[in-house]
Amino acid sequence: MPLSANAQDTGEGDNASQSVVYRLAPVLVNAQAAPDDNAATTVARELWMGGKVATSILDTPASVSVITEKEIEQRDADTTEEVLQYTPGVITDYYGTDDRNDYFQIRGFQATTYRDGLTLGSMRGVREEPFAYERIEVLRGANSTLFGPADPGGSVNFVSKRPTFQRFGLGYISYDSYKSKEVGVDVGDTLDDDQTLAYRFVGKFKDGEREYDYSKDNDQFVLGSISWEPTAYTTGTLIFDYLDRDNTPNSGGYPLDREYDRDDFFGEPGFNYHDVERTSITGLLTHDFDNGLTLQANTRYSDLNDDFGYVYITDSPARAGTVVDRDYFGTDSTAREYIGNAILQYDVSFEHIDSSTLGGVEYRDASTDDSSFYGNAAPIDITNPQYSGAPTNLNIYSGNDQDYKTQSVFLTQNLSFFDRVVATAGLRHDWLDLASTDLNGVRASDDFSETSVRGALTYKVNDQISAYISQVESVAPPAIGVKPERGEQYELGVKYAPAGMNALFSAAVYDLSKDDVTIAVVQDNGTIERETIGKSRVRGLDLEAKAELTSNLSLTGGYSYMDSEVVRGTLRDGTSLEGKAFSIAPEHTASLWTYYRLPAWDMSVGVGARYIGAYYFDAANTDESDAATLFDAAFSYALADNTDLAVNVRNLLDEQHVVGSGTADYYNPGREITAKLSYRW
Repeated sequence: MPLSANAQDTGEGDNASQSVVYRLAPVLVNAQAAPDDNAATTVARELWMGGKVATSILDTPASVSVITEKEIEQRDADTTEEVLQYTPGVITDYYGTDDRNDYFQIRGFQATTYRDGLTLGSMRGVREEPFAYERIEVLRGANSTLFGPADPGGSVNFVSKRPTFQRFGLGYISYDSYKSKEVGVDVGDTLDDDQTLAYRFVGKFKDGEREYDYSKDNDQFVLGSISWEPTAYTTGTLIFDYLDRDNTPNSGGYPLDREYDRDDFFGEPGFNYHDVERTSITGLLTHDFDNGLTLQANTRYSDLNDDFGYVYITDSPARAGTVVDRDYFGTDSTAREYIGNAILQYDVSFEHIDSSTLGGVEYRDASTDDSSFYGNAAPIDITNPQYSGAPTNLNIYSGNDQDYKTQSVFLTQNLSFFDRVVATAGLRHDWLDLASTDLNGVRASDDFSETSVRGALTYKVNDQISAYISQVESVAPPAIGVKPERGEQYELGVKYAPAGMNALFSAAVYDLSKDDVTIAVVQDNGTIERETIGKSRVRGLDLEAKAELTSNLSLTGGYSYMDSEVVRGTLRDGTSLEGKAFSIAPEHTASLWTYYRLPAWDMSVGVGARYIGAYYFDAANTDESDAATLFDAAFSYALADNTDLAVNVRNLLDEQHVVGSGTADYYNPGREITAKLSYRW
């Protein structure tokens, strides 16, 4: 089913490879595409997002991008922001040295994150570990019919590394210009002679610093998985992973009067911590009844502790002298989340019509317990910083104990006529129950019942070219007492996978709007009340090329144009924003990454460029960034068989500009050089 899914790995043992190549609906089989090997190609042919069977990207009626394990390794991307930097329609890292979360937006709006097709929900604030994933998929545009409550910008789906039923191994050590030391391992093999049982272990340990003084960047991550495949028709996988981060969350920002060195620190060394500990257990089951009917069952339980606190400067353009005010801010939170679904897919063929029907149910039970604190900290002289230590008293201004339950049913139908025209229709209904108890013990609750639909028509010109038109909806995760924001997108696109070349080219134009936005409205009597009548819209174009032009040369390129506008909106004081552009939504972005292997010299080189157009820092459009172009580079040399030395340079020319500004400026990351020695077997 287009966008119905998150497939099991196709390399599931000898029995499976002898029986089937794809576990696909007959509607969508692309005979020209080989099964994806994310470690061996930068051009993905399958999409695993949303349901539980692989589907051809060429036949998917939506604008999607896939960043494979090979591309992540070429660029040595160490964060989700770095992974997504070369993806059209996505802007990342717009808070600079605020390193608490992975910051990215798609098509001018917030995006929702998933792991193996299941929403991360209350786990969203955690910086994900790219080494844990064999691919990261991006779906641009609204998507609630597939996934339930979701932000309108789109989705990012992390696909976990799983056993491959083959013996393999990778080990590496690395060191970078921020004095970070790192070691990692990724190994797997079968566990029995019949090759029905296999395992995989992934581990990464980092002891490092960030680019500013008094910082640390320490991570520990382990992932263990085991897969059981008793027959070619049944596969079960159990995944356990543990993430422990001991970091600093923020540089404290930089004064507004001029450009400062990135290593300056105006926060507080004694109060700058971010401790994250997350444990997850995931179960994935697939059974093919060998009569057109397939069952998928997926579940995950996660437990999280996430605590941070820091001091930051609160500067003003009107400031006189060198003393700058500061405030402290932090949150202590715990969360747990259980999510599971069951999906049935039935495929059948008639004389000139192929049908694929997918239906399922989903249940989610999540809770969070958090308290936030904020207050004044001692000022600092920016010409002679003297640190005063942690705040003596913390002003806890907010505390909430929240419960969030969702029950969902969904249905998607595909019909293919004469193997040329594919009609897609989808329907989903979510029942949401929310409850919250605040700092004073006051309890509030609410429930919602939301329906979303989608429809698409795909025309397969031939085995290489497809065109589509689609309409999709989203319902943003709601808040108690507030009508959920709804998104709607119309999109027209075309995709081209040329014969004789491992390449995929795509283009899409779209109109995406968000309604029921809560805004401040000045009443006739002069009072201001909040009402859900706001609306914003973005129209644009996304172009992408992913190609392995030869066995030694690959490229990834993208371009995006966005025309964003607030149709109805206000600031909190009622000031109108009508006609204003979105904040953090550049009109133009472009990127190009090329990687060339020179086998005669046992070396490879890579060069990349990223252009980010100017964008507004604030909703009122009073302050704007500068357009900027940044360059990246990579070099790899084979020291011996299966042993490589790689050097990656991010922001090669050390270009510096403001990416976020309010009470302080925040700069883009500076030049970072990483050397990595790796061995494979």
